[in-house]
Amino acid sequence: MSRVIVLSLGTGNLQDGFPVVTLQLGESNNAYRMKFTGSLPPAPEIAQIYRNWQSLYSAFYQPLTLYRNTEDIDEADDTWEIEEGYITNVSEVDIVSLCNQISQSINAWFDSIEFRNIDQQLRTHLEPSEEIRFIIETNDILLRRIPWHLWKFFDDYPKSEVAISAYDYQKQKKILEYSHKEDVKILAIFGSSEGIDISQDRLFLEQLSARVEYGTIASDCTNEVAASRCTIEFLVEPKLSQLDEKLWQKGWDIIFFAGHSGTQEQGFIHINSKDIITIDKLKNAFKQAIGRGLKLAIFNSCDGLGLAKTLIELHIPQVIVMREPVPDKVAQEFLKYFLASFSQGQSLYTAVRYARERLQVLEKDYLCATWLPVICQNPAEAPIIWSKNGIHTEGGQDKILPFSSKILAVNSDYTNKSDILIPKTKRKPSRNRREKPPSIKFNQKRLIKKFWSFGQGKSPLKTLLVVSIFLATLLMSIRYLGFIQPWELNAYDHLMQLRPYEQPDRRLLIVTVGESDIKYQIEQGMDMRWSLSDQALSKVLEKLEQYDPISIGLNIYREFPADPNYPNLVNRLNKNKNLIAICKVSAPADGEPDGVPPPPEVPKERHSFSDFVIDMDGVLRRQLLFMNPPLNSPCITEYAFSYLMAREYLKSQGYPQPKFNVQGNLQIDKLIFKRLEPHSSGYQGVDAAGNQILVNYRSLPSFKDIATQVSLKDILSDKINPNSIEGLKNRIVLIGVTAPSITQFWQTPYVSRGVYKELEIPHVIVQAHMISQILSAVEDKRSLIWWWSGWFEALWIWCWSLLGGVIALTIWQPITLVFATATALLLLFSTCFGILIYAGWVPLVPPALGLICCAFLLKVLLSDGFIPIQKSINT
Repeated sequence: MSRVIVLSLGTGNLQDGFPVVTLQLGESNNAYRMKFTGSLPPAPEIAQIYRNWQSLYSAFYQPLTLYRNTEDIDEADDTWEIEEGYITNVSEVDIVSLCNQISQSINAWFDSIEFRNIDQQLRTHLEPSEEIRFIIETNDILLRRIPWHLWKFFDDYPKSEVAISAYDYQKQKKILEYSHKEDVKILAIFGSSEGIDISQDRLFLEQLSARVEYGTIASDCTNEVAASRCTIEFLVEPKLSQLDEKLWQKGWDIIFFAGHSGTQEQGFIHINSKDIITIDKLKNAFKQAIGRGLKLAIFNSCDGLGLAKTLIELHIPQVIVMREPVPDKVAQEFLKYFLASFSQGQSLYTAVRYARERLQVLEKDYLCATWLPVICQNPAEAPIIWSKNGIHTEGGQDKILPFSSKILAVNSDYTNKSDILIPKTKRKPSRNRREKPPSIKFNQKRLIKKFWSFGQGKSPLKTLLVVSIFLATLLMSIRYLGFIQPWELNAYDHLMQLRPYEQPDRRLLIVTVGESDIKYQIEQGMDMRWSLSDQALSKVLEKLEQYDPISIGLNIYREFPADPNYPNLVNRLNKNKNLIAICKVSAPADGEPDGVPPPPEVPKERHSFSDFVIDMDGVLRRQLLFMNPPLNSPCITEYAFSYLMAREYLKSQGYPQPKFNVQGNLQIDKLIFKRLEPHSSGYQGVDAAGNQILVNYRSLPSFKDIATQVSLKDILSDKINPNSIEGLKNRIVLIGVTAPSITQFWQTPYVSRGVYKELEIPHVIVQAHMISQILSAVEDKRSLIWWWSGWFEALWIWCWSLLGGVIALTIWQPITLVFATATALLLLFSTCFGILIYAGWVPLVPPALGLICCAFLLKVLLSDGFIPIQKSINT
């Protein structure tokens, strides 16, 4: 199975750098197993060197025959046409020198300190023997032209190949009408050949079938029908209407183009000697082709990135193009080697790298030949593999298209009916064709009767084993589908409420803004902006400095700029490196499509999102540490407020920088924060996007007693005892609203059940509990909530089901049986509670159901109602 790497460069550029770079590492069936973050510094020299190289490269190949048009185009001049003052005397040495400079600049850029964390993590989790698909997400046309393969990473991993993609992509919906077609269909389009030689391209395609079976390219090509169900249809200098008609036909798998092409504002091709078209003129036709199974487009022509850009917007799975103008010989050799590798079962990426590296021998006469081919990938689609069984996606979830050793070409041995190629002579059906196996039917009533009569006789222990396993399997299946999740969450809440009390967290100080604080600001004539005026915020930040806090968390939304009448506030928000501000990520699915931007004066590195993840019953049990915000969100930070606040504190205490382990879990020092999966203990099928953990709330007499609290009014009016200020130093300070009329309140496993008078708690208190959880886990070794694997939980449920059956087999008096079952349930409850004291979430509801149901079924199976079976057991 191949590894998948998606490197997203964010919204930066080479001039200003890339402040947020994310890399996701996974496998072909799960591309998002691990995620790393970093940045890249400005590198304007790469852009300048590459532009110089472009000018010299274009001028150097002007006398040569290229796959490009040299005539004027009505709309605009060719982007590669040399303008006034262009270079007329180009030295090969100059081009080679620029090539070396580009290579050195790219490697120096990726070796920067800002990017080193990503590079080290990559090399930690990858093996040189692995096949790697490296996808770079960027919409910048210059970044797409850069020869990324020059990065020494690709030398260290010989089975890796780079591709480019856009930021926005999605999986194209397939048209079911053609989802089960049997033919592998290739449409080969040969446009204008004026000044170039594209005859070799057709020859390679015609010879492809013989090479597939024997591993060599045949010297000739026949048009036999044989057993082939795969066709190549050639269109030579078609008209626009002809090409459109062919694209609308059902089920092309690969589209190939050879001829002149280029890029202006968008890509264009010369379909014949007169017509120059853009992909937009065939937009609807290509949409249909992609929806009907088109997986790959190959443009073996010049400067195809503009063509790829348009097709990527139509969500085509893969496109192979040339970055720059390409000489005839280079294009021909690339196609030959690519077909030789790809059709023999190599993956698309491996085949492209093989073909690209084989071009190195041509660089003696054609400089930079290995720079030209590039894959443009839709990350939502898997690459295709052409094996002996046909063409299918790498994940194996797409259709399997049968492939035989011959490819049909358009010739006189075939007739065309409704644009479908069929032989003139009919073929007899094969006598050896495998018949469809008969459907398996069973008598449901007979099966139930057999099961209920299974225990009659002399094998009650065998019945016990079968029934307990059956019940455990049934319960695990029902549980997996989420039917008993509400019961399990309720049981979890009740167990949490029974835990013994803990001490408040002395590392936190909460500055609350309640109703009286808002009233105080109004009475003082402050210009109110929601709950906290600029004047009050400026004063409280100034006074908090005497407490010498490690970090200050502003847990109040301030999407508006500060009043210029308070320059000290603007300065503090901008330059106070200990201040963390919040914003809210847009969530259209949750009815909040707008989000809330961060304070304009606070730098990006000190932004954090305040979003929570609540369950279907409205209870907050999960803590979100990281996530990928939507691109159009006003809040684009990836870090949660609670994580950033805790990280700053731990950093001041000398703890190492947090990192991600092989499983993609956050690790601080030796502590691993096991992230929540879609199926984790009582959670079944939940959305576990981002990096979520369970919240291990502190059990307190009052939920608000998590930390020392000081009102905003007391700070502004200097009512805090000076002797107590010394005890408030070196803390994490949170500033948040507790006024019910303004802030949002939340339910937790404690308050949602009426344990406290407060049915809901304010946002800042929840944040304090989450920050405290991280700090206590790292510093105090307080356990995080953990759970067993699925297999261990299944064994746990089966054991309690087995116990219920044993009780039914050994106790025959009804009253005693009920008492014994109740005792077993009490033991189960006590065991689950005892483990939860040590932060272990062990299933309670499923084993309880298994115990009761197994006891009942054993009584029914082995007796008539509650008639004793002691005699059978003694026997």
